[in-house]
Amino acid sequence: MSRVDELIERQRADLEAVSRLVEGASTIAVCAHTSPDGDALGSTLALVELIERAWPGREVTGLLADSDVVPRTYRFLPGSERLVCASAYAGDPDLFVCVDLSQPGRLNEARPVLERSRAVAVIDHHPAPERFWDAGVVRPDAAATGVIVAEYARMVLGGLTPTMAQCLLCALVTDTGRFQYQNANGEAFEVASMLVDAGASPSEVALRVYQSDRLSYLHLSATVMGRIATFEQGRIAYSYATMADLDATGVPIDECDGLVDIVRRVDGCEVALFLKEVPGGKVRGNLRAKSDRDISVIAREMGGGGHPAAAGFTVDGDVDQALSKILPKLRALYDDEGGAR
Repeated sequence: MSRVDELIERQRADLEAVSRLVEGASTIAVCAHTSPDGDALGSTLALVELIERAWPGREVTGLLADSDVVPRTYRFLPGSERLVCASAYAGDPDLFVCVDLSQPGRLNEARPVLERSRAVAVIDHHPAPERFWDAGVVRPDAAATGVIVAEYARMVLGGLTPTMAQCLLCALVTDTGRFQYQNANGEAFEVASMLVDAGASPSEVALRVYQSDRLSYLHLSATVMGRIATFEQGRIAYSYATMADLDATGVPIDECDGLVDIVRRVDGCEVALFLKEVPGGKVRGNLRAKSDRDISVIAREMGGGGHPAAAGFTVDGDVDQALSKILPKLRALYDDEGGAR
């Protein structure tokens, strides 16, 4: 029995509980977290197709938690044109499925839809502070939510369609940082092989997500790179982008997720911090760890969350104010004191 088959058996009871909710529902809404990334969108789209194929006759709607369009980077995903902004969804679904989140506060404009639904299911790989769902699978050891959805599809359908596989490969590739992050475990590689065998194209994912940057984004990247500063003898690396930077380059906020990886590339850096100003007088922070230090604890202290090696948060104020709040927390990870260089 393969590793994937073993994990399916371990999750079978929980996945079957989700299936029972689907079987008892006529209308189903599927939604991921606010500011969706590749895992959120890819897993949502694959799960919508899975439900439609396994349980014909259900009315399944994929929702966006925000009143924004699908980020340009991910519009190549099959079915992305079907996603509906939650603010425009007036239904009272029999079942609401949370994908890639286990905290209702991250649903933004979709939270009212969840609250008026009859039942709730969750499929996620983030640590869950408190259970609010009727059935679900929450596995922080999974490299991506897409891994769990892929295993669910294998259990229910016996395999995956090429379109489902493409969406889920994008989910897996982006949440493992192209298999460079610490979460790229054996299960992730086995599922990736399964997805490619089902028709997913690694080259298309690489081309669309990582090799199709607009010139304006590259100019913004150069600005961010030029601002990198280090603290604690180079173990903390930091940079930022302001609203003025985004306005000057014309880069949408939803295309800035990859900028933290520029900061992460600093040799000797163990923790990378990237801050960007967003509308409403707020700052969104991205944290990445290259060591075994758990930066999700700090993200939660800042009102956010995530994984030990990849987390985020949003705070009120400007970049300087946000830095003054989080830098002492990051420095506290180290016993010795060090200055910027």
